[in-house]
Amino acid sequence: MAGVTLEHITKRYGDLVTVKDLNLDVKDQEFLVLVGPSGCGKSTTLRMIAGLEDISSGNLFIGGRRVNDVAPKDRDIAMVFQSYALYPHMSVYDNMAFGLKLRHTPKEQIKKRVQEAAQMLEIGHLLDRKPKALSGGQRQRVALGRAIVREPKVFLMDEPLSNLDAKLRVQTRTQISKLHQRLQTTVIYVTHDQTEAMTMADRIVVLKDGLLQQEPSAPQELYDHPENMFVAGFIGSPPMNFFDATVTGSGENLILDAGSFQLAVPPMYNHDMAPYTGKEVVFGIRPEHISDARYTDAHINASNKAVVNVEVVEPMGSEVYIYLSSGAQSFQARVDSRTRVRPSDQIEVVFDVDHLHVFDKQTQVSVLKRANVERPNRS
Repeated sequence: MAGVTLEHITKRYGDLVTVKDLNLDVKDQEFLVLVGPSGCGKSTTLRMIAGLEDISSGNLFIGGRRVNDVAPKDRDIAMVFQSYALYPHMSVYDNMAFGLKLRHTPKEQIKKRVQEAAQMLEIGHLLDRKPKALSGGQRQRVALGRAIVREPKVFLMDEPLSNLDAKLRVQTRTQISKLHQRLQTTVIYVTHDQTEAMTMADRIVVLKDGLLQQEPSAPQELYDHPENMFVAGFIGSPPMNFFDATVTGSGENLILDAGSFQLAVPPMYNHDMAPYTGKEVVFGIRPEHISDARYTDAHINASNKAVVNVEVVEPMGSEVYIYLSSGAQSFQARVDSRTRVRPSDQIEVVFDVDHLHVFDKQTQVSVLKRANVERPNRS
């Protein structure tokens, strides 16, 4: 196995720059996820690691070896594609064995590796079938098996679950995570689905317009301490709510004035917020930190209330998503399942301000310094 290092990697297509001065250090045996919206450069980055795209500038190392000019077949990597890329005229066994045959691996060794991988992926009973006789989930497992038998230093996965339905996506996601734990290999995984990123990754890399948005971080760290509005809004489901507000008050009594409601700033944020007194900011709060005042946890300061209008109600069984409005502000709350609100109701909600996020309106960078903030460990 091996780590992967990207040093100032840039990819240009003429005047178009799709990856800009990217620096990453993927640790040996790490499961690293590249996440971001379409066109952010994540698949291009993966293809440069695989050798399927030339690197315009910068250096790429796999296992400490510079591989910029090394052919894809000599990089000792295996790639799993979104489209499965199976040979339709070959059986499952032959699809999985094909790469080993090209490398003139002895037949007995090929048979052993294919059978071990098939058993691991629970597709041993499918080895004689052709791809057309397989479901989407089975085809994806065959594609994974084809990569596993190679025993590469690094696995590269380019949105491998995007063609599966919701239930299969969850099942296959779990299988890939178990597979990584069993094989203890280095995995670089690309997705646009932040749920996949949060549930699978050791660390997450968030990209936008070819730029790294925040240092690669553990999922919970990224969720709790986003460094800008893009990361804050992209990571989390439902996404974070954002409100335009003005910082008012003074000293220990700072207020976030959102127009139709006002929230008291917790003392732990005063140091970072004080320079913004009298200025406009954007504050964010996640839906789970807005509750129906009738069912608010005892630890939440119930003084930070607002009367709001209910627009849409989405019962989810264990909880309820409600879409709300207050003045010109629209936002979402994830509330207790005991809530019995209806569209057009007017209710009182409570904001758990210990979980506020505040951003500079111009730069969209977080105002709250991580070292100064110890958020309560609750949700």
